[in-house]
Amino acid sequence: MKFGIFANLAGPGRHEEYDQVLDEAREQAVYCDENGYDSIWYTEHHFGHEGNELISNPILMGADIAARTKNIRIGQAANVITFWHPLRLAEDIAMLDQLSKGRVEVGLARGLYGREAANLNTLADPTNQEQNRAVFEETVEILRKGWSNRFFSHEGDIYQFPPKGLKWSHPMSPASPDFMDMEKGEINKISIMPGTYQKPYPPLWQVIDSPRSIEWAAENDIKGMFWMPTVKELKGRFELYREKASKARGYELELGDGIALVRDVYVAETMEQARQDAAEAVLNNYRWICHWRGLGNLMDPGEQVKPGQELNYEFLHPRNLLFGTPDYVAEKIQELKDELNLQELLLWVNHNSLPHDKMMKSLKLFTEEVMPRFTNVKVGAM
Repeated sequence: MKFGIFANLAGPGRHEEYDQVLDEAREQAVYCDENGYDSIWYTEHHFGHEGNELISNPILMGADIAARTKNIRIGQAANVITFWHPLRLAEDIAMLDQLSKGRVEVGLARGLYGREAANLNTLADPTNQEQNRAVFEETVEILRKGWSNRFFSHEGDIYQFPPKGLKWSHPMSPASPDFMDMEKGEINKISIMPGTYQKPYPPLWQVIDSPRSIEWAAENDIKGMFWMPTVKELKGRFELYREKASKARGYELELGDGIALVRDVYVAETMEQARQDAAEAVLNNYRWICHWRGLGNLMDPGEQVKPGQELNYEFLHPRNLLFGTPDYVAEKIQELKDELNLQELLLWVNHNSLPHDKMMKSLKLFTEEVMPRFTNVKVGAM
C-alpha cells in the first residue's frame, strides 16, 4: 500500500509569518522523503486572506521541495487548470518534471470558488457548470497534445494555438514543414519547451466527486482522487470508476485501481488526546468547505441530513476521520483495504490552526506505528 501526504497548508494569520510556514513544510517533506512516503501533494487556492488555504502555486512549491528531496513524488492536488493559460501550465509542469527527474504527479481540478474565477478567468465561473467543464476538458486536451508531440496545433471552441496568420522568419530558425505552412511562411504548429521528463507525460489525476466527473476521469484515463465520503458511499463511487475505466480500456480493472483517497489523520497515544489536540483544527477545514458543499457528502447511501444537524466531532469522527490511537487508525485503514481494495492513501495531517509540533508528532507516530503494518518500508531506511 502506498502512503502520501495531502499538504493543504492553512492557518489564520499565518500570512504574516509565511516564511515560517514554508520552513515547516520543508521539514515535513524532508521527513516524509526520508521515511518511505510515496508522494506529497500541494494545493492551489487564491486570494484567501482568511488563511484556510495558503498555497497559490503548487508547481512553484513543488520546485522548492524537489530541490530538497530525493525520492518522494511531488503532486498537485490540484492545479485549478481552468485558471491557467494552457500553454503556460504545460510548460511549468514540464519544467518541474525535469527539475525533479520525473517525480511529478499532475493533479487537475475545475475550481470551486467564485471569487477565484471572477478574478482569474470568468469563463471558469463555477455557477456555469457546462462552460466550466468545457474550459477544463479543452485544457486537458491541450496539455496532452503539448506533452505528447514535438510540434502540435490546437483549434477548439475556446483556444487556438498557434493563431492564424502568424508570420515567422529568422536565420537561426530555418523554415520547416514540421511547424510551418511553407507556402504562406506562417507558423502552423508550436512546441512545448521543455518537454516532460516522463514520457509521454506524468500521471494525471483529477479531484472527483460527482458521478459525471467520476465517469469522465475514468473514460479519459485519468486517475481519481476522493476525499470526504463514508466507506459505504465510496464503495459505489469506486465501483463506478472501475466500471467506466474497464470499459474504456477494454480489460477488467480491480476495484481501487487508479484511485487515491484523502483522509484526515491525527494519531495520538489515546483517543481522547487525539480529540483534544486536533478536533477543533480539523473541524475548521470542514466548516470552510461545507459552507458551500453542505453535509450531504458525508452521508451513507440513502441517509438524509437531519434538520438542524451540527457539524461537530461526534458527527464527523465515525464517518471519515482517522483520529485516534495507532491501533484504531490501523483498524480503519484495514477497513478501507477490505471494503475498497484501497491502494493509495493520502494523509491530510496539516489541519487548519494545528501547531506544527503536534502535526509532526502525529505524523511520526503514524510513520513508526501505523505505516509499517501496511508496507515493507522501515522508518529511516530511505
